[in-house]
Amino acid sequence: MSARSLLAASLLLTGFVVVLSSSPAQAATLATGARSLESVNYAGRYVRHLDSLGRIDPITASSTAQAKLDATFTVVNGLASPSCYSFQAKNGQFLRHRDYRLRLDTNTGDATFRGDATFCAVDGSVTGSVALVSYNYPDRRIRHRDFALYLDAYQDTATFRADSSFRLATPWAPKTAKNPVLPGLFADPQIVNFNGRYYLYPTTDGYAGWGGAYYKAFSSADLVNWTDHGVILDHGPDVSWADNSAWAPGVATRNGKYYLYFSGGLASGNTAKQLGVAVADSPTGPFKDALGRPLVTSSQFSGGQAIDPAVFTDDDGQSYLYWGQGVCRAVRLNTDMTSFDATQVRTITPSGYNEAPFVIKRNGVYYLMWSENDTRSEDYRVAYATGTSPLGPWTNRGVILQKRLDLGIKGTGHHSVVQAPGTDTWYIAYHRFAVPAGDGTNRETAIDRLEFNTDGTIRPVTPTL
Repeated sequence: MSARSLLAASLLLTGFVVVLSSSPAQAATLATGARSLESVNYAGRYVRHLDSLGRIDPITASSTAQAKLDATFTVVNGLASPSCYSFQAKNGQFLRHRDYRLRLDTNTGDATFRGDATFCAVDGSVTGSVALVSYNYPDRRIRHRDFALYLDAYQDTATFRADSSFRLATPWAPKTAKNPVLPGLFADPQIVNFNGRYYLYPTTDGYAGWGGAYYKAFSSADLVNWTDHGVILDHGPDVSWADNSAWAPGVATRNGKYYLYFSGGLASGNTAKQLGVAVADSPTGPFKDALGRPLVTSSQFSGGQAIDPAVFTDDDGQSYLYWGQGVCRAVRLNTDMTSFDATQVRTITPSGYNEAPFVIKRNGVYYLMWSENDTRSEDYRVAYATGTSPLGPWTNRGVILQKRLDLGIKGTGHHSVVQAPGTDTWYIAYHRFAVPAGDGTNRETAIDRLEFNTDGTIRPVTPTL
């Protein structure tokens, strides 16, 4: 076994047992991030795309830079299921099957594409290898025939098992950029620090119409290396009043409990968005719907959508809830964190506001931030105002985060901000169109520094790759 293969074996951990219709198999858990996939029975040949078609070809240290790029994929959260995986090429497209042929295509976000581009990992034919089972055709696996990649029906033969087994190896084209910080498609990131550890709570992206239904949590000690803690709330089984549109969560803590504020709606019928709140004993959940009904209903207040909740807790312990698309609303939360006095809700919509309100406090100054324009626009961006209280009044200060076309960065918005504990160092998490092939439903999460001028105004953020 080569050194690359030995390293590959260390990247795989066996997990729970699944049973396929044709053959029992042991599930495998893959480490996400950049990888190359080496054929088990043709050592030195790697999965790569050539003219968008999948195949296995020899790749060596002397191969061209383009060939190495073509043989590198990022293992990401499964587009159709968080318990499975998708494989994103360096050009931003995804490995999928079409007419049982493996190829690269741009994610359209519909259920068919997401199923075609999702594969569940099971143990391969030799230790440390995996086989990739189609999510929507569970009797079929990726295998090579005459060095081309197909999705073929499982055959209980040694040849088929070898042809459909791959070792995950170190990538031929490693990631060199800082961003995105999470592999795959995630948007609307809420970043917080609990007990000295950073947590990210994003929208699961890549769905047409933003139709995702679950949230995951990620944590990090250094803002660089992130641990995926899995699904923490799933609208399907966990929320009685919503099965769709799991958007833009906000998380806060009080008295040893953690509260997840979230947007949700129905996939059919009355699809109007509503706000909910879920509670857990841990920042990584599992979270349980605290009320069994919406915290804010779609018809409770006139104007705008009930989406994009965020919580700010002041120095005196009072927490405030902010939300709204089109109209920005704010209210003091009661100490139970799951209720408020509806008569005290205030409209605080600043000029240019579209959605995604977020509030911080520094040196006695309150900062209200928001996103302008539509998230499908490359001009989606972040602006802010300052005030003397959590409810204003507010003085507009201008745009602080916007596209950077020289690096292909577009649609920078729906942010949150965190302060490094015990310091005056601040970071901004936000989403952007996935680079290079993203759009308003194929977005990725980035983190950069947020810095202040001596007069307390915020310096324009430089978005980075």
